[in-house]
Amino acid sequence: MQNPRLASRYAKSLIDLVQEKGQLEEVHNDMLFLQQVIKSNRELVLLLKSPIVKADAKQKILDAVLNGRVSGTTQQFIKLLVVKGREANLAEIASEFGHQYNVIKNIATVKITTAVPMEQATLDMIKQKVATGSQTINLEAKVNPELIGGFVLEAADQLYDASVLNELKTLKQQFTKNIYVSDIR
Repeated sequence: MQNPRLASRYAKSLIDLVQEKGQLEEVHNDMLFLQQVIKSNRELVLLLKSPIVKADAKQKILDAVLNGRVSGTTQQFIKLLVVKGREANLAEIASEFGHQYNVIKNIATVKITTAVPMEQATLDMIKQKVATGSQTINLEAKVNPELIGGFVLEAADQLYDASVLNELKTLKQQFTKNIYVSDIR
């Protein structure tokens, strides 16, 4: 993130506003849509960050891209960002909105990376084991064949690496730091 404090403040302001209006779910869906658009369109990101393109031209392009696809509140918020010169931070703000939404709704994002795809029953079991209290788990499963076997689990600020690749790296470090035998040739 380039400016996490700015993103946090704008996202918090938007969340407070839409909670008062009862539009939290609608605007959350809009922010997810914005994140998809930004991820899939590098030219739009470059346009938003460009100091050469005038604010009114950026607004017209954003209106053309988002018209009818996002709510009026989201469009007004984006107009505010353009007026304030913060349109370059739209991706960060949308992402931070998602994080703050998850806190409000008590949703935890857990990422699991394995060497081979996991069955849905196993993923459901992991959700149950990781959940605490009435917390909802959003499980993101990835496949990375370089792990060889095992898994890497990321939950909140914790990382649990039980992969074969990690064990091999640890073993290699132990062999290179062998204090009993020096300079084996």
